[in-house]
Amino acid sequence: PEERSQFALLIIMSDAPVARKRGPFRVFFYRGIEVKKLMDLSQREFVAMLHSRARRRFARGRVSSKLIKRIRKAKKQAEDGQKPPVVKTHQRNMIILPEMVGSIVGVYNGKDFTQVEIKPQMIGHYLGEFSITYKPVGHGRGGLGGKGGKLMPL
Repeated sequence: PEERSQFALLIIMSDAPVARKRGPFRVFFYRGIEVKKLMDLSQREFVAMLHSRARRRFARGRVSSKLIKRIRKAKKQAEDGQKPPVVKTHQRNMIILPEMVGSIVGVYNGKDFTQVEIKPQMIGHYLGEFSITYKPVGHGRGGLGGKGGKLMPL
């Protein structure tokens, strides 16, 4: 009788819905260092970890500190749990730094400003990589202007 009750319990437990425990967020690493630790590094220490083209730009002083200051100011203005206001810029060649993570930057694409939310995976890339400058072509449609209609004689 004791074995039957254990067997019955197993059947009852197997019918119950199982609440799956969700794992933690995946932590992003840049060159083996966690993003939170990257933010604690000085700019000189972080620049040493960048690729050679970016290191050269920082060494020559060709990085706009004005944009970084505006991003810091926007982050301070934001309330806790809220996204900071958009900081607009024409500087598509700005290298994304760890302190820019979480901010929203309006990157000019030649016509208007594309809003780009800076994520940890973007560190070390250029702002312009995330704001497309052209309208992708829709191939495979006939007619004038690719609208799908037949060609009309003039």
